[in-house]
Amino acid sequence: MIRLKNLSKVYRAAEVETTALRGLNLEILSGEFVAVMGPSGCGKSTFLNIVGMLDTPSSGEYWFGNENVAGYSEAKLSQLRKNSIGFVFQSFNLIDELNVQENVELALLYHEDVSAGERRRRVREALERMKIAHRARHMPQQLSGGQQQRVAIARAVLARPRLILADEPTGNLDSANGEEVMQLLTELNEEGTTVLMVTHSHPHAEYAHRIVNLFDGAIVSEDLRAVA
Repeated sequence: MIRLKNLSKVYRAAEVETTALRGLNLEILSGEFVAVMGPSGCGKSTFLNIVGMLDTPSSGEYWFGNENVAGYSEAKLSQLRKNSIGFVFQSFNLIDELNVQENVELALLYHEDVSAGERRRRVREALERMKIAHRARHMPQQLSGGQQQRVAIARAVLARPRLILADEPTGNLDSANGEEVMQLLTELNEEGTTVLMVTHSHPHAEYAHRIVNLFDGAIVSEDLRAVA
């Protein structure tokens, strides 16, 4: 599904040049669950932003399926991102002024091929699946952290993406809620969704099929996990 070939990212400001990623070569197969680890400042966020088509590489190739998207315009990236990728963030990124149902429904508002009735049906199914349907009319601030993250995952899967990108999805949760979120991501992966997760948690990285370790913007090792 994903192939990076000698991919690099350099940020330039005035006369300062910062290399965030250097010469990445990586393949992620459809249906894999891959965790990315490394110290703060090693390039994990930049890596996830490029894979999520929120940023573009300075050089190298990024193949998503059969398309080399490295040189795509923002409009083409936006369309591909909308149809193919779901995002789960550490900070939940829910809109305080919208209730749970409205927050989740946002994921399909710009899908013109999905009717309002179909949108509502999918929202209901997603909330039921995440065991949060009973809170559909509540506001985000009325929910616990674990409940907010379940809402965020419901929103991420609403458009039936091929890939879920999870950026420290358990970082703001206690251990019990963190385990619940990891179980949900595992279930989605077992159903065929590819999951790419950035995490600082070694126990949560163990849920992945493979752990990719970054250091100073480069891949320094890969750890293949035993898959049951």
